[in-house]
Amino acid sequence: MPSNGRKRKRNSGHKKDFRDRAATFTSEDVISKSELEGDDVLRLPDLRTKSITEIQKTAQEMGVENISRARRQDITFSILKAHAAQDKMIFGEGVLEVLQDGFGFLRSADTSYIAGPDDVYVSPTQIRKFNLRNGDTVSGSVRPPKDNERYFALLKVSEINFEDPENVRTKALFENLTPYFPEERFQLEQGTGSVEDLTARIIDLASPIGKGQRGLIVSPPKAGKTILLQNIASSITANYPEAHLIVLLIDERPEEVTDMIRTVRGEVVSSTFDEPASRHVQVADMVLEKAKRLSEHKKDVVILLDSITRLARAYNTVAPASGKVLTGGVDANALQKPKRFFGAARNLEEGGSLTIIATALVDTGSRMDEVIFEEFKGTGNMEVALDRRIADKRVYPAVHINKSGTRRE
Repeated sequence: MPSNGRKRKRNSGHKKDFRDRAATFTSEDVISKSELEGDDVLRLPDLRTKSITEIQKTAQEMGVENISRARRQDITFSILKAHAAQDKMIFGEGVLEVLQDGFGFLRSADTSYIAGPDDVYVSPTQIRKFNLRNGDTVSGSVRPPKDNERYFALLKVSEINFEDPENVRTKALFENLTPYFPEERFQLEQGTGSVEDLTARIIDLASPIGKGQRGLIVSPPKAGKTILLQNIASSITANYPEAHLIVLLIDERPEEVTDMIRTVRGEVVSSTFDEPASRHVQVADMVLEKAKRLSEHKKDVVILLDSITRLARAYNTVAPASGKVLTGGVDANALQKPKRFFGAARNLEEGGSLTIIATALVDTGSRMDEVIFEEFKGTGNMEVALDRRIADKRVYPAVHINKSGTRRE
């Protein structure tokens, strides 16, 4: 208790020193990339890109049993455990998702960020030391789980967002960077003269896409919007291999997802129509946070979203009821988060850009879809309008030239 009515002064300096020590990393927390390139090192990203047949064959060669009815991620976990039992190193990589309790997991884009047993645990101490945030791409050495642990854990860090961990100290937050109009153009035409190149040429002429563009592809059903997205993705990966391309498919058919993965050379993240709305929202949040972190490192990121309408529907489903319902059953507060997603697209004056090209559905017969489109209509700075009458004549791409255009082109 304080004596003589005087309050004791807290030793705030000691606490500050303690926090400063906890918030810095040393050479013991870092491992060089060259140390993780030996023949004995098992690379988790390479394991995840293999087909299920190749993974089962690898598991059989390592003596793993009971794999015929096991899930893909369970087989991967068993392979990691068998490799770690031989005292060999494991290289892990993934996108960080920080949970409410302060710790996080490295999720894989190959599994569309679904939580699984092969995820890598990241401790709260490591998150504070390296100043990690949601969406950071982290790679490093991984250790097997101890007595009461369930997951493999990150041991040492080699790279954060494909750069040296030292660079994280000086990076600015995405929200603190200055947004500006796109100044550099994505030239989509490849000069091959193919049908796909014709689509790219029309977009270059009618509504050019710049680095940092926020664009809408307004399309009725069966007008060719998915093929248009594929052509844009192919042009960007061919002409700008340094750009980081992410194709985000929300509430999509599984066969469309497979086709997109085989067609596009970039990263394809999906959530199919048989999954709950909360899953659609989680996938979209992870993709957006990853794109923001890469933009902070002055990289050009492109997100192709199919579609913003289905994403808004998912947010409307999971949003708590506010009591204010717009026409079509849309909650008054439900569109705030999809607007934040779409509004993140910008060109950054300090370097880097985030481009988002999203499809919006019209003429579906749903009043909700009309309300969602009206909310997003004036938010973009580029628009490509597809016309059903042109598509009915089997003319593709069915671009309505007069309704398409780019602001400040």
